[in-house]
Amino acid sequence: MSIKIMAVNAGSSSLKFKLYQMPEETIICSGIADRIGHDDGIFKISFAGQTVKKILPLPNHAVGVKLLLESLIDYKILNSLNEIGGIGHRVVQGGKYFSDSAIFNDDTEAKITSLIPLAPLHNKAHLVGFHAFKDVLPDVPAVAVFDTAFHQTMEPQDFLFPIPYEYYEQYDIRRYGAHGTSHKYLGEEAAKLIPEVSHPRVISCHIGSGASITAIRDGKCVATSMGLTPLGGIMMGTRTGDLDPSVMMYACKCTGKDVYEMYDIFNKKSGLLGVSGISNDTRDIEEATEKGNIQADITNKLFARRVADFIGQYFVRLGGADIIVFSAGIGENSGFYREIICDQIGEALGVKINRELNLPLRGKTEIISTPDSKIKVAVIPTDEEIMIARDVVRLLKLN
Repeated sequence: MSIKIMAVNAGSSSLKFKLYQMPEETIICSGIADRIGHDDGIFKISFAGQTVKKILPLPNHAVGVKLLLESLIDYKILNSLNEIGGIGHRVVQGGKYFSDSAIFNDDTEAKITSLIPLAPLHNKAHLVGFHAFKDVLPDVPAVAVFDTAFHQTMEPQDFLFPIPYEYYEQYDIRRYGAHGTSHKYLGEEAAKLIPEVSHPRVISCHIGSGASITAIRDGKCVATSMGLTPLGGIMMGTRTGDLDPSVMMYACKCTGKDVYEMYDIFNKKSGLLGVSGISNDTRDIEEATEKGNIQADITNKLFARRVADFIGQYFVRLGGADIIVFSAGIGENSGFYREIICDQIGEALGVKINRELNLPLRGKTEIISTPDSKIKVAVIPTDEEIMIARDVVRLLKLN
């Protein structure tokens, strides 16, 4: 039985979507509402060999969803929204409740809502998307696909924090990770690029406005950079990444702000935005660097160093690496950032990239390392949406 499935992927500053004909996995349309929270937001939708792009204010995710639903009818991609047979929503945080995707019901929604404090920039956005579709298509079943599910294979020594053990037992305080749907896909696709390796060791770098790095062995997560919430790990668009915990207390004391205000600053006003003072978007920071902005240059170097540190850590954790993968908004589309990161790890890990091939490469699967590089380096566009669509078909038993 053939059926149309909408896969929705709401990130912290974007809303990606793809409408599939399943189980053929044919893309009917795809697009993105990007730079959410900016006055110069980008809405793009591709269908039937054409692409429509608009620059307009995108104050929040709800506006992006409204544009998507209107476009499906306005551009006659669908005659009616009722043609959609199932909807899959990416959800960052599933906590201890979900080791697999789950059909949306009152219980699922309540648990996702309860986990908003663990993913403040995401779970709320996912629920906005869920309700926007539910309001228009109340009878169409929906599935939540959790980023944390892939990371459930971590061992205790990889997911525990060195705090009193009863905090884990009583409050479930541990490393959960995120971007698991993407990392699972990237691990599978990376293995195809190294068919000669029977037990592939993959370091997957999902680098966008939100970013995480995962160590994958034999298709399973062994370690990941994000922690209890998406605030942990590497430096991101507006998030700090890992910090000395005492920074929170001392920053509160110096500024007179309380812990809630400072936590909001660490989530929404730090990272690339906080250090550069320019933007949370690497495109803006790269442009400023080219114009000689010293603070932008320092921001780039700090960002590259943080990513390189995790790659080195996971090289050790895996006992080596067969391939390093760059993906997501920055990883797929910025040769500049791929190059400065690889420069940081080149001498230690024997990584060499073809700079002429790397620099212009955007959104295309390609091995960018040279033949004499000790570790293959590849760009692989992530496809969280197809993983979401497959889970909708599987859980709703539509095949």
